[in-house]
Amino acid sequence: MSRQLKVSVGQHSDKGRKASNQDFHGCYIPDEPQLSMKGIAFAMADGISSSHVSHIASETAVKSFLDDYFCTSEAWSVKQSVQRVINATNSWLHSQTLNSPARYDKDKGYICTLSALVIKAATAHLFHVGDTRIYRLQDKGLEQLTHDHRLWVSQEKSHLSRALGIDAILELDHQTLPVSVGDIYLLATDGVYEHTDAEFIRGAIERYPDDLNEAARSIVDQAYQQGSADNLSIQIVRVDALPQDASHSLQHQIDQLPFPPVLEARASFDGYTILRELHATSRSHVYLAQDDETGIQVVLKSPSIDLRGDPHYLEHFLMEEWIARRVNSAHVLSTGPQTRSRNYLYTVAEFIDGQTLKQWLTDTPKPDLEAVRSIIEQVAKGLYALHRMEILHQDIRPENIMIDANGTVKIIDFGSARVAGIVEASTRSEQSDIPGTALYMAPEYFMGEVGTVQSDIYSLGVLTYHMLTGAFPYGTQVSRSRTAAAQRRLTYRSALDDEREIPAWIDETLRRAVHPNPDKRYQELSEFTFDMRQPNRAYLNKTRPPLLERNPVLFWQGISAVLAMIIVMLLSR
Repeated sequence: MSRQLKVSVGQHSDKGRKASNQDFHGCYIPDEPQLSMKGIAFAMADGISSSHVSHIASETAVKSFLDDYFCTSEAWSVKQSVQRVINATNSWLHSQTLNSPARYDKDKGYICTLSALVIKAATAHLFHVGDTRIYRLQDKGLEQLTHDHRLWVSQEKSHLSRALGIDAILELDHQTLPVSVGDIYLLATDGVYEHTDAEFIRGAIERYPDDLNEAARSIVDQAYQQGSADNLSIQIVRVDALPQDASHSLQHQIDQLPFPPVLEARASFDGYTILRELHATSRSHVYLAQDDETGIQVVLKSPSIDLRGDPHYLEHFLMEEWIARRVNSAHVLSTGPQTRSRNYLYTVAEFIDGQTLKQWLTDTPKPDLEAVRSIIEQVAKGLYALHRMEILHQDIRPENIMIDANGTVKIIDFGSARVAGIVEASTRSEQSDIPGTALYMAPEYFMGEVGTVQSDIYSLGVLTYHMLTGAFPYGTQVSRSRTAAAQRRLTYRSALDDEREIPAWIDETLRRAVHPNPDKRYQELSEFTFDMRQPNRAYLNKTRPPLLERNPVLFWQGISAVLAMIIVMLLSR
């Protein structure tokens, strides 16, 4: 069984020589599966002495961070989750100041500094605003990892240039660092770090290796003895063990559940009645089944017999249902109701009474532009719902799009999806394989780069192009272009055709959507779908391309004719 992330924590806070303690600190070590999926969180906040309500700000900042971070989606990255939570807290504190007598004097408002540390898998995520500090203790001394947001007016006088609650918009520092067993991180307020040194801190931790709370207390006492006049707070975090691999819910199912038997029509299986086999491939077996409790028809998918020894395949096999449970969209496949525990390893999804886009294109080989727009806009809505959860589909193609009897379009098959939260939770290096289908994959995948939102936009652009023309914008050349120079040589094939009514501005829209350079594509799905309906002025004002680009054959035929005429004239003389 894989080892879990383990840390030892020591912390202490004291009001010191002040009348009250405006510092606040805390940590939260969750149980599995949150331990693997969200990590361990620490936070330290320091109120400003000029405000009599800043202790409320520091307490709110720490409590809301520790409470709300673990309520964010497991699909989100640490950065996305923490920034959402801290920005919400900043907005609340700022509004409290605006609604108080301190609205004309922010130095008396709901303001505090905040430093937060999240250790997830083998990575430390640091977030910081203000002058509370995060250090890493190393053999050579203390390494300050955060930068103070303090503006010095003179040698004696300074003020915070950034803090929580000062402005409606928060600029939050973020960085990531690899974590090793034995690493020690310190979170401290200025009352401590300005009156202690690295040698004393290292000595205190060495004296109390099994009681870091006592080590923290001795460091605070030392700062007090050295004349600190401020509140004193410190947290000590020592990394004792790192996970060998993620123990998230997907891995737990793989480890604990047996594989299902071979299923046949009319068989009873785990509370379902198998109605018929829908299809079988080398990767999975798919069945139409009926839930015996609810009578609802669902789709059961069991893993391939040949690949049951491949943990990477099994994790991606379970990903479809994991994603479907976390994305709420009419244009994304949903799961069947889960009213009981399972005894076997399989997935359950809604049954879509309809056909794939591939079959639809077979039945409608030359769809009109409006029909294509309608389908693509629905696919874009589904992709947007996935992207909001920091999920890349990475395999948009006609086989993975379903159209139900009502004309609703749904994205299915998330076996190639990349989920930011799960990628962070894994200690394995990412697979270098191409995640989807070569004809629809963005050029950057073939150079070994990680996909982005623009990669899904590229796939959607290729799908649109294929629906309108039956061809592909670069033929089969993209998969062969595995260098930057080769990709720059890719030539877009115009979608304009004498047999199809496609406006020139639609062709320009497609050209941009499938540009080999991600930075030159549409940056948002909404931009692409808007330009598919409304002519972009930049495209309308664009001059007509030269004949060489529009019709190379006709161009060279014309050149040959001119040369032939010249030769005839010369010979006649």
